Amino acid sequence: MHNKRNNPQKSKKFVVDRKGERIEIYDPPFYRTEFEDAYRFIIEDYAIKNKEIAIFIPCALRKPYSQSPSHKLFHKIIEEILPKDRYHVLIFGTCGTVPSELELMYPYSNYHYMLGKCQNDREREDFHKIEVYRLKGFLEKTKNTYTKRIAYCIGPFRKALVEACEKTGTDITILPTDPMIEKMYDIDCPFPEGSLSMQEYIDEFKRGILALK
Repeated sequence: MHNKRNNPQKSKKFVVDRKGERIEIYDPPFYRTEFEDAYRFIIEDYAIKNKEIAIFIPCALRKPYSQSPSHKLFHKIIEEILPKDRYHVLIFGTCGTVPSELELMYPYSNYHYMLGKCQNDREREDFHKIEVYRLKGFLEKTKNTYTKRIAYCIGPFRKALVEACEKTGTDITILPTDPMIEKMYDIDCPFPEGSLSMQEYIDEFKRGILALK
């Protein structure tokens, strides 16, 4: 029998971006069966090694995630403070929840989608429901895998993570703090909460990681 979780069915149509990467998925990825299959594989079959600290960061537009400017910055901060054997980076957002070592697994490096530009209220509501469900499943799977958890996120990703943590009783430090987001909020900007690469947010992230040292 064909195992979809281990070998999700790929789309036949694709384009190659300027870096030569193959992009096949342009519609909202959270609806796609490939992402549900990959999520089920991680939840049901993938063995996650026990680590002291779980660090949740949002997915990125550029793939693989680790090659995006934002992730390079986040990883640099983490690596300067913590030894690699103490933490595990988890990517979450429109992709679901992905252990960082699986970033090259199909379909995680084969889609192009930005929720922040979505103006469809139904799609944004559906994203929230699906993301809470997938985060909840991952938090339940890993309830005994980590002893500390920290997340760096804003916007709809943050909202989904907060609800998933409440539903599972998961204790997690979420940065930037609400007061910092309120301070940086600019109603006149396309993205009022700004970017996670803003220095004020980055400084809070550094302090949060240092607190784990």
